Amino acid sequence: MIPSVDLTDFLSNDPAKKSAFVEALGSAYEDIGFVAVKGHFLAEQTSNDLYAACQAFFSLDDATKRKYEIPGLAGQRGYTSFGKEHAKGRNEGDLKEFWHFGQEVVGDDPIKSEYPQNIMVNELPQFGQLGLQAYKDLEETGRYMLRAIALYLHLDEDYFDKNIFHGNSILRPIHYPPITSEPKSAVRAAEHEDINLITLLMGASAEGLQVLNKQGEWVNITALPEQLVVNVGDMLQRLTNNVLKSTTHRVINPPREKWHTSRFSIPFFLHPRSEMRLDCLDNCVTDKNPLQYQPITAGAYLEERLREIGLK
Repeated sequence: MIPSVDLTDFLSNDPAKKSAFVEALGSAYEDIGFVAVKGHFLAEQTSNDLYAACQAFFSLDDATKRKYEIPGLAGQRGYTSFGKEHAKGRNEGDLKEFWHFGQEVVGDDPIKSEYPQNIMVNELPQFGQLGLQAYKDLEETGRYMLRAIALYLHLDEDYFDKNIFHGNSILRPIHYPPITSEPKSAVRAAEHEDINLITLLMGASAEGLQVLNKQGEWVNITALPEQLVVNVGDMLQRLTNNVLKSTTHRVINPPREKWHTSRFSIPFFLHPRSEMRLDCLDNCVTDKNPLQYQPITAGAYLEERLREIGLK
């Protein structure tokens, strides 16, 4: 089991509970890079209803789904068909199809011009409604997780707030279809690290997620129904000069007797605004941990990575 924390401890008015949460979270992220979180803002009903809507969407025929695959968007919104994305350094497409919900900008923030419009599915209006609700709930949860991370890094608690306000986050419902023939070498999702600051994952519909621990062993990750699994991404690793490590993980193919089953998963990739600097924090650069990365913005880094995984 991965370490578990309760966000209500951080939100409480009890300084001891808040401090214990920060320490437990930071230790888990230095150690394995994943943590299970209860007491978050995503209602179980929203989660269950969204999973049901995802199953309904991915059950539509291919011609209907492809109406929502928009050329030129690099998969930023709407549908991405089977096998298009691959892990960095791989050529085989992962055995999955997925959908992207993105940021809804309120007011006259100029960043609105950077984001495509969300796409709604005419056949399933509830899919879009539930997706945007879950997006808001997970974004709010992520804001407090990042506040705790800021405190662990000896930064101001609100260090990330302005950087993630109207950030470029993505909610990605994924369908891993049944496996119908012996895969050459592709897996449902090859080993990779996430690009973003942190990823918040609602409990997937089947086992298969594994993380690589410090001993080089693959460990199965399962969260209880009321928990989210939250892991460190490459942007946070870069910002902290590897103090917090982005964890390598994968989704393995099921045993042959379960090849006929689908797997559904809904990660929320919490991204900052494109102008956020990912230059290594001064207090994370020491004689023992010299500077590992060149200065870059989040937007430039994202562009670089989308090309590497075949979406651009």
